[in-house]
Amino acid sequence: MSTPQIETQSFEEVKEHQERKLTELLRYVENNSKHYKRVFRENGIDVSQIESLEDLKKLPTTSKDDLQNNNDDFICVDRSEIIDYITTSGTLGDPVIFAMTNNDLDRLAYNEEVSFACANTTKDDVYQLMVTLDRRFMAGMAYFSGLRKLGAGIIRVGPGNPELQFDTIERIKPTALVTVPSFLVKLIEYAEKNGIDYKNSSVKKAVCIGEALRNDDFSPNTLARKIQDKWDIDLYSTYASTEMGTAFTECEESKGGHHHPELVIVEFLDEEGNQVAEDDAGEVTITTLGVEAMPLIRFRTGDICHHYKETCSCGRTSMRLGPIVGRKKQMIKYKGTTLYPPALYDLLNEIEEVENYIVEVSINEIGTDDILIRIGAKNVTDKFEKSIKDHFRAKLRVAPNIQFEAPAQILKEQFPEMSRKPITFVDKR
Repeated sequence: MSTPQIETQSFEEVKEHQERKLTELLRYVENNSKHYKRVFRENGIDVSQIESLEDLKKLPTTSKDDLQNNNDDFICVDRSEIIDYITTSGTLGDPVIFAMTNNDLDRLAYNEEVSFACANTTKDDVYQLMVTLDRRFMAGMAYFSGLRKLGAGIIRVGPGNPELQFDTIERIKPTALVTVPSFLVKLIEYAEKNGIDYKNSSVKKAVCIGEALRNDDFSPNTLARKIQDKWDIDLYSTYASTEMGTAFTECEESKGGHHHPELVIVEFLDEEGNQVAEDDAGEVTITTLGVEAMPLIRFRTGDICHHYKETCSCGRTSMRLGPIVGRKKQMIKYKGTTLYPPALYDLLNEIEEVENYIVEVSINEIGTDDILIRIGAKNVTDKFEKSIKDHFRAKLRVAPNIQFEAPAQILKEQFPEMSRKPITFVDKR
């Protein structure tokens, strides 16, 4: 498909479109949302006075706690109009139910159609989906719907089971994969162990979800290098959430995920709720456009990242989202140093002997954050443990506690039976 016109328009044209849609949204939620009716009443807000994107700051933000505590009050349609029920993954709290109408499902399919188009997908591609389409998971269904809308071929294999993945690659010869990038590392290890010629397979690219592929300067991070040093395929990073029903996917330039301004208004806020400067990282805060069942206004996602406004070399003028720095609720204060889990992951991925890991954070006896990294590795020695701690001190100035375990045990805890994403972070605070 061709790039949507709005994604190549000027800032002024996009702003005018979004402000028109914002006006429609505010009228809609005032008439249909119990939650936002209450918010407007309690804060003395006259939505007719909210006319510009700059006026958004007059509205309170919406938190994940709001969604968890008042879930049903966000629904704006009669139950008979709800077609699909979804839940969030519950990474930062209890899962939240999301309802979707037929139009919401069409919007979701459009989002993935334009997102996969960013990743140079055409109807000639065949995608192997290494993600679940069940367990109330939005993403798997979204990928299927968007690829179908593009006319691409789809193979619904699901997560895990490297033997089945390679059997499918051999039989059907997909050109592309959708997967968690760390699973690509496992596939490579499995192929090398079992004499599979994966380097000469039909697969030419992978759209990667759930884990970062880039450093802050957009260079490949350790995980991406681990994959591409072995398997010469193109990697496209994508960021999305159930709440926004929208994805930010990289184009071939690999300079951030492209914003679809026809689907969502995005702000980047500091702790006090103010817009951050363009050079600063801020919390991704979204206002959904075109959602019927559960629209959200100024929803704080908890994800911290940078954004970029200059025109991309691909021709799109839309804003781009940088790699996620971390999640607000996952910030760790350790021995005077502020850390986010991705910084720990990146260092662990650099160590060849580390097969897998889980980072656990708790409160110690003096009331401060403590870090335990449970590492799956074989042939462990005291020298190896010291080298890991020295590596952390050199890069992050602090060394967490280390505990070695059997890789099989770590793997089992990373992928519990009902998990939709690998678990690499456990917060016990």
